[in-house]
Amino acid sequence: MASTADVNIGSYIRFNNDICQIMEWQHRTPGNLRAFYQGKMRNLRNGKLNEHRWRSGETMEVLRVEVHELQYLYREGDNLVCMDQTSYEQKYIPVALFGDAIRFMKEEMVVQIGFESDTPIFARPPKVVELEVTYTETVVKGDTSNKVMKAATLDGGAEIQVPSFVEIGTVVRVDTETGEYMDRVKK
Repeated sequence: MASTADVNIGSYIRFNNDICQIMEWQHRTPGNLRAFYQGKMRNLRNGKLNEHRWRSGETMEVLRVEVHELQYLYREGDNLVCMDQTSYEQKYIPVALFGDAIRFMKEEMVVQIGFESDTPIFARPPKVVELEVTYTETVVKGDTSNKVMKAATLDGGAEIQVPSFVEIGTVVRVDTETGEYMDRVKK
């Protein structure tokens, strides 16, 4: 067990039986009151932010989390098989850890996986991916009075909104966190 003095921004703690990452951490000493630590943390299970106050010196469970960059090889049931690029060891990562971003993932991408004693606790795909448009409708010429967006299907099967000038075969950049179109890839 560690105390509140051992926690920093970026530390991982167990709070209410969930694993959270500290986003903000401040030591406060108000006038006539006792000192306390105020922290803002992100729950890794559901992504929500919450705040909490701890008394100075209070014990808390700080976790030792190791983040590895693994290469996504293929999907096997409810797991993704990922390989450590230095030791060539394969690990099974639950698909649920990737959340909605799984629809933008392609084989051979490098992803970040956080492990707590050999158990994967969070997974992050690349922030930006480049995918090819496999299907999109044609747009009526001259309809450029405002920012015209249309639906497009990407090579992973995901559907996003793209500008009207994007055609089938165009490679686009997509933000995996928001699922939004960013720009075209120049060839």
